[in-house]
Amino acid sequence: MSATLRARIRAGDAAAFGQVFDEHAAAVYRHAVRADGHTSDAEDVVSLTFLEAWRLRATLRPDGDSLLPWLLGIATNVLRNRRRAARRHRAALLRIPPTAAVPDVADEIVGRMHDARQLAAAAAALHRLSRADREVFLLCVWSQLDYTAAAEALGIPVGTVRSRLSRARTRLRALVEVEMSRTEIRNPALRPAQEQGRPHGTALYETGGSR
Repeated sequence: MSATLRARIRAGDAAAFGQVFDEHAAAVYRHAVRADGHTSDAEDVVSLTFLEAWRLRATLRPDGDSLLPWLLGIATNVLRNRRRAARRHRAALLRIPPTAAVPDVADEIVGRMHDARQLAAAAAALHRLSRADREVFLLCVWSQLDYTAAAEALGIPVGTVRSRLSRARTRLRALVEVEMSRTEIRNPALRPAQEQGRPHGTALYETGGSR
């Protein structure tokens, strides 16, 4: 990304900012889906991310390459704030007498993915990681940022990114196996014959982050 484009954004050039939106909105959307598991909420996250980026445009560094790390850092903060708001909302609802049950739609997106069973297990396992490890994993593996870009997005040292990613991968291997085993115990017919005897879903946490 040219310094001129960064300067235009810092100066409040809406056309330049629109160019950045066109280039990176899809990546922010994918990050939101992977982090939250809901396609319906991801569009809101994209909107809030770019609104906040516009508000913070004067803080953008005048030099650098892609703006994606900056945007994903803002998206990560948006997701944190939404989770905090959701927790407060749930706490408030607990103080209200229960009404009719609401159907669980948490698996809405899973059926559209390549390997529904493995991805569902990975998603469940991912949300059992600590927030810090989960954020690094999402940025480095699923959004494919390198260590330096992820460190920029999260505002932490590169060494911390490396250690958190290593810990997240190790923990995920164990957690995915547990989640897959639970699924197979409930319904053994779900396990394809060709998967007998081999680890589950290794590609889900091995890709990316090796830079």
